Amino acid sequence: MIVAKDNTPQLTPEEYFAWEEQQLEKHEYINGQVYTMGGGSVNHSRIIVRFTTIIDTHLDGSNCITGNSDLRINIVGTNNYTYPDAQQFSF
Repeated sequence: MIVAKDNTPQLTPEEYFAWEEQQLEKHEYINGQVYTMGGGSVNHSRIIVRFTTIIDTHLDGSNCITGNSDLRINIVGTNNYTYPDAQQFSF
């Protein structure tokens, strides 16, 4: 994905959540700054599909699930939020 810094003032995480709900695009929130996430290339997409399939197949039968870039996550130990290409978490 291509990321571009928006011309927005520093936001708190709560302000970012409220603001992003009104947006058409996804945005990362890193250290109070908002970054627009653009689309990736065809090759990027193909790699991520294969990668998440491998991870999901490996985790089959466990209490872990695999997510994609539709799911926003908090970077552990920070107030930063992003939409990673692939993620694994347990429930």
